[in-house]
Amino acid sequence: MLFRKKIDPRCAYCVKGTRISDREVACVKCGVVAAEHHCSAFRYDPLKRVPPRPVKLHTGDLKQEDFEL
Repeated sequence: MLFRKKIDPRCAYCVKGTRISDREVACVKCGVVAAEHHCSAFRYDPLKRVPPRPVKLHTGDLKQEDFEL
């Protein structure tokens, strides 16, 4: 969920981090680290948080009888 009270700290959405690539973040305190990394200086920035994409619905296995009541 996007608006949980308890957020797992990650450098990917920290005020002090700047995303370099999908897997790396340049942190002011720790240098270049993995996006999943975190330290004691973590400060949450909600504008950097990207919610996960919804799961794509696979309709290839559905039959006409699945839609009948």
